Amino acid sequence: MIIAEELTKHYGKATALDHVSFTIEPGESVALWGANGAGKTTTLRCLLGVHSFEGALVVNGINVRQQAKAVRAVIGYVPQEAVFYDLTVYETLRFYARLKKTAPDRIPAVLEQVQLVPHSAKRVSMLSGGMKQRLALAAALLADPPILVLDEPTANLDVAAQREFIHTIQVLNQAGKTIVFSSHRLDEVIMLASRVLILENGSLVQTCPPTELAEKLGLQRWLRIWVAVQHQDSMLRVLREQGFAYTPNGRSAYVKVTASSKIAPLRSLELAHIPVEDFDLVEDELVPPRGLNHD
Repeated sequence: MIIAEELTKHYGKATALDHVSFTIEPGESVALWGANGAGKTTTLRCLLGVHSFEGALVVNGINVRQQAKAVRAVIGYVPQEAVFYDLTVYETLRFYARLKKTAPDRIPAVLEQVQLVPHSAKRVSMLSGGMKQRLALAAALLADPPILVLDEPTANLDVAAQREFIHTIQVLNQAGKTIVFSSHRLDEVIMLASRVLILENGSLVQTCPPTELAEKLGLQRWLRIWVAVQHQDSMLRVLREQGFAYTPNGRSAYVKVTASSKIAPLRSLELAHIPVEDFDLVEDELVPPRGLNHD
């Protein structure tokens, strides 16, 4: 589906991509992982044909350098944060359907795919962040492209909206869409990707299954747990007494976990009758932003 050979991109004297080569098969879901400036977004923009580059890049049998417009017709693109006019959801999709020269009778189907049917008459300004991201996905799906390209798709969403969006992408991938996405979230990569391309300073340094990513990069998993204000002190006491490494963060706490012990802190809080409002599996380098408590 996608073949990149010696993909190279310079911005003046700076090298954003340095002879990057990879292939992506039809129906795969591939994550691009790396720090800011690693080359993730530049790679996606090359795929979309909006950046000039050196090397060879073929998408769905189309030479990107020669037929960039044709490539964009087979890719649905979802940016990190889409910007819309303040139309209704349905009017917004009619606008994009005209831009894409797609029949408007596709709109009901894509609204159903992204669970926005009940909100079709709402103005965009009334939507939550998660709904706006689903609207961006709906616009990307209007032409029923075989490939979806997503740039940090859940970076600005709350935990519940992240889960809903990831589930929708999983369903699309299971239905045969090829997914290429950049991410800095370990849990998102594990849930969505079948393979990870690790970029560093513009070079492709490793390719691995998502389950091996944390170990290869020396990342640490953290379970972030939220409780009501009145239970905050009790939560920290239980975590301390049970020997967990943790750090407080407002109404939440980051608790250090392993792949086999993700649920242990939640069980300890349940046994102590401390209700958990929400939780999320996150990753950081070695410690979260604030001092770590060990007891």
